[in-house]
Amino acid sequence: MNEWNGELAGMASEEMDSPSQIPQVFPRGKYLLVFDPLDGSSNIDVNVSVGSIFSILRAPQDVIDSGRDVTEADFLQPGATQVAAGYALYGPTTMLVLTVGNGVAGFTLNPDLGEFVLTHKNIQVPADTQEFAINSSNSRFWEQPVTRYVNECLAGKTGPRGKDFNMRWIASMVAEAHRILMRGGVFLYPRDTKDPNKPGRLRLLYEANPIGFVIEQAGGRCTT
Repeated sequence: MNEWNGELAGMASEEMDSPSQIPQVFPRGKYLLVFDPLDGSSNIDVNVSVGSIFSILRAPQDVIDSGRDVTEADFLQPGATQVAAGYALYGPTTMLVLTVGNGVAGFTLNPDLGEFVLTHKNIQVPADTQEFAINSSNSRFWEQPVTRYVNECLAGKTGPRGKDFNMRWIASMVAEAHRILMRGGVFLYPRDTKDPNKPGRLRLLYEANPIGFVIEQAGGRCTT
């Protein structure tokens, strides 16, 4: 369906080896769509929340002017150039969380109407929290600053942070990000030494950039 609306010049997904072209028989637009169609897929077998992540970028001007096919290089843009981003969360309810660069709104699917209804206006990350999320099974591979931070949280009231924290890990970035939007906290997926060929696990284009855009538009902070 995205191919036919005349708004897109091309699409790219982490599940595709190369960009998806809009067939010449359809009108081509001025935007690029990048997406992760199924985030948290390892959770499907155990019926835990999964989601989809998307980001909208402007197509380079020569793509718009010439109508040429898009290339991989056309999608390699800084996160700050995103026009819109968001995610769909498939859990007890189905939600669409969206930013167009002017705050964050959440829409919940009403199955009776078959439509998404605005249920969360101007979402803001709560300033105070007692939760953090990290995969502690990789702790032996972490860099020292990450180890120190997590140990400070685990030390609770008797530690340097002076309060008790709860550790979470869902293995779905969409679910982790949504919890932060609703309850605050921090999500960490730090580089480590587990696999020297893969120092980082999150995909900048399909995951980190769009989720970062949403979180920062809700008053949070993100860094790579």
